This record gives sequence, structure tokens and C-alpha cells, in this order.
Amino acid sequence: MVAKEPCLQQFTSDVSKEALPRKFTFPFYYDPHPLAITAAKELQEHLQTQTAWQHNFGLSTTQTEEGFGKMFGVLVVKNKEGKLGYLSAFSGKVADTNSLPKFVPPVFDMLSEDRFFQQEKVALNQLSKAIEAIENDPIFKELQQELTEKTAESTQDIAHEKARLQLAKKARKEQRTQGEKILSKEAQIKLLVRLKQESLHAKFYRTELQIDWQRRVAIIAVKEAVFSNKLNRLIAERKQKSAALQVHIMSQYQFLNAHGVAKELISLFENTTTQQPPAGAGECCAPKLLQYAYQQDFTPIAMAEFWWGKSPNSAIRKHGLFYPACQGKCKPILTHMLEGLRTDDNPMLQNPAIGKEITVLYEDDAMLVVHKPAEFLSVPGKEIQDSVYTRMKQQFPEATGPMIVHRLDMSTSGILLISKTAAANKALQKQFIQRTIQKRYLSVLEGNIAQDEGTITLPLRVDLEDRPRQLVCFEHGKNAETRYTVLSRENNQTRIHLFPITGRTHQLRVHAAHVLGLNCPIVGDDLYGSKKNRLHLQADWIVFKHPTTQKEMTFHVPAEF
Repeated sequence: MVAKEPCLQQFTSDVSKEALPRKFTFPFYYDPHPLAITAAKELQEHLQTQTAWQHNFGLSTTQTEEGFGKMFGVLVVKNKEGKLGYLSAFSGKVADTNSLPKFVPPVFDMLSEDRFFQQEKVALNQLSKAIEAIENDPIFKELQQELTEKTAESTQDIAHEKARLQLAKKARKEQRTQGEKILSKEAQIKLLVRLKQESLHAKFYRTELQIDWQRRVAIIAVKEAVFSNKLNRLIAERKQKSAALQVHIMSQYQFLNAHGVAKELISLFENTTTQQPPAGAGECCAPKLLQYAYQQDFTPIAMAEFWWGKSPNSAIRKHGLFYPACQGKCKPILTHMLEGLRTDDNPMLQNPAIGKEITVLYEDDAMLVVHKPAEFLSVPGKEIQDSVYTRMKQQFPEATGPMIVHRLDMSTSGILLISKTAAANKALQKQFIQRTIQKRYLSVLEGNIAQDEGTITLPLRVDLEDRPRQLVCFEHGKNAETRYTVLSRENNQTRIHLFPITGRTHQLRVHAAHVLGLNCPIVGDDLYGSKKNRLHLQADWIVFKHPTTQKEMTFHVPAEF
């Protein structure tokens, strides 16, 4: 059952003069509306002052246990009487529960509402205990070890005998060759008979050895199979039950849209690449907020989500900053839930390069050096074709090869090398691969960095559930290295030179923002920090050898920030 009015909070701040937005928030890229900012501030004050529950967000220096932050969200709504207020939600669990006072309930509470889930959970736990009992059985462990040892011993013994037979065969061949030279015909015949008998005896012994080892190993394998077969049956049964339980749970998640149409979680992910909802889908803030609003017949006005607490070890989340809804878990769900609402236009479908020009710094028959403005694609994207590549291709239709030698992020401004011939492209690419090209970026970071210089080595990989964001991952990430030199510190900002040794996606942005890196996001970083007028990152200096003359060339473009 859905709770009533306790989840709808009235503004304690005066918002009477604040104009309502004309359209609802586009959740995947937005500037929070002032009403949503006010609601978020009031929720943050509640988090700091409430005493009804306890959760270690990792913000206190006095707590010994390591805490962790959570994503929170607010949804500004109008109730049926037209009164303005807001709803609050958190992703997943907080304080070891998914239901807390003043927060909207989960879309489906399997902990309290589903008897089938509880029964199946008990059954799964019993299977897990039975599996664990077999895995830890001392007799089973001893048989496993003995089987492994005897199998290895048999393989080694048979291989040793095979090698001995080969040497014996070689020796017999040498005896036959020598016998043909020094022995009489009668002696040669006797020698050949003896050598043949030795060969037959050796083959017979090898066959007997293999049969003996097969018998000895089989005796142990039969005893071990009594345990392993039972273990495999239990594991298969648990896997089957677990899969059935997941299907049942996902079928309980029914998401409404503004038209009142409900769809199951599974159906919403049918056309995705995985075709299956990822773990935790439907437990994020945005779906919970919209679901409750639709159930209570509230009108959604504006929404925002913010991180509260310590950043995760892999992803970058800064305390108190606003973040968009995730792509992997939320996009299929919210695409359905937003149907019937007039939302802000998707800015990612709008060409940010309109009215911007590429500045040519150098040109000859082999190449160009150009300056790319910020918010300008290096190569065509999925939705937007306008890019440095398309404009260069239009300007130089006779050029051969890929033209683009290297790339800059869309939001990063700075120097790009463009080739006019395939040979020039190959020669310049080789310099990048061999890391003989010297590159430098100028940036301004939020906060003061303690060290004047240093090196960051944090391996990176894409966030599969929230592309194009990158994660720090020491298990599957690719090596990434950045050197830095501080230029100045002023007004709680650091002006800095960044030298990428490797060229991973978003490398400089992640190395700057991550808690294990500089822990200071680049000013204007809308992915890993806070959105501003632009990303304060420019590829301002490069040194390379001309692809045909081999003359060293240096270019520098001062940043506009």
C-alpha cells in the first residue's frame, strides 16, 4: 500500500515569487530549477538535523567505520488542490532499509509485501547452506586434493615413460645401424629379434602403466563424484530458483507514466543491448519519485538529484553536487515514465557547434594544425554529424586518409592535428603511438592542490551502466598516467598544467576529480563536477615532427579562461 500525505513536504522557504518551469526537467542533462534547488537544500538540512535514523555517510571524522554516500532526489509537485510541495527519495537503501519517514516508498517493497519472495529466499538460503556444507566437507576436500595429486602424478609418470621409450627407441636404431656395419648376417638377425622383443615389451609396459593409472585414478574419481555430482545438482537447482525469483521480482515492478499506462520492468529493457534489467533497476530516485507522484495524482513540476556523503571508490560523486539520472538503469524506465509530460529538449540532440568556427594555425600540402573551440565534436557522433572531421572533409574534398590524427573531448578546446594524405596521417599517428609527441593542457580546478607537481596513475574503464562516464578500476581498467604542474592558486581554485602520458577517454577529467587523484574537478565539468559556462580545459601546447620534412614544430594557443 502506498503511503499518503506524509511524503509530500511543504516548502519552509518562501517560493511564492518563483516562476514555475514551462516544461519538466530533462533528467539526463539539466540545470536544476530554482524550486528544485530550494527543495534539495531543505532535504539536505533534514539529513543534517534528523535523529530518527542513523546512516554513516562517511562525512564524520570521528567515526571509526568507513561510511558511504548515497544519491538523493527531490521532485517538486502540485497536489490535486494545486498546492505546491516536494517529494524526497533515495536510491537503494539508507540505514539498512528501503523505507524511511518523509521519503517516498520503493516501487515494489519485496521485503515487506511479497510472501513468495520471503519463501523463495528461505529456500535459496537452505540450498546455499547445503552447498557450503558439501564444499567444506573434509572428506570431499581430501578426495579433491587426492584426485588432483594422483591425476598430476599419473600424467607425469606416463610422460616420463614416454620419454624413456623414445630414448630407448633411438638407442635401438643406433644398435641396428652399427650392427649393419660390424656384425655378420646371422648376428644381425639375432640382434633384430632381440630389439623387436625389447620394443614389444616396452609398448606392453607402457600400455599396462596407463591402464594401472586409469584404474587408480578412477577409484578416487568415483568416490569424489558422489560429492561433486550432488554439489553440481544443488548449484544448478539454486541457479534455476534464483533466475525464477528474479523474473518474479521484476514482474512485480510496474512503472506508470503520465497517461496512467503501466509497464513491467522486463518489458522496458527488451530493446536494450542486454535485454535484461541490470541489478538495482527501478531502485533509483527518479523512478521512485515519479511513480509515487503518479499514484497520488500529483503533477510533476521539476526534479533534481544530488550526492550526499563520501564518494565511491570507482565512480566520481562529490558531496552535495547535482547529478543526472544514470543511462543504464534509468533511461529505459524514465523514457516510458516521462511519456505524457512536456519535458525540456534533450540538449545532447542539439548541435553545440552552430556559429562556431575552426581556426587554422598552420597549413601545407601534407597537414593542418587547427584550434577546436569548446563544445565542438572532433568526429561525428551518433546524433550530430557536424564536427572537425566533417568540416575538414568539406573544405578539403581531395584529401586522402582519415584526416583526424587524434581527438579532443567535445567540451575540450585546443590544438588538433589534421592530415591531408594517408601517408601524413600514418606518420603522425606513429608519433602518438610511440609517445614522442609532447602535449600539454591548461586547466583550472575547483579547490586548492597541496602538491606543486606530481604524477597520477589511476586505471580507467567505461562505466557500462552510465556511458560515457569513466570509472577508476584496478581490476579491469586500462593503464592511465598524467603528470601535472601547478601554476597558481587563487580564490579556492588551482591553475594547472596537465601532461597526459597516455590518452584514455576523459583521462584528465577523471584524474583531476577522483578522490585518489587530485580530488578537485575541472571547473565547468558537467560529468565529474559542476556545470559552468564551459569546461576549463584546453590543449594549449604541442610539439611534433612534420610528417614529411621531419622538422620539429611547436604550437601554443593561450586559453580564453
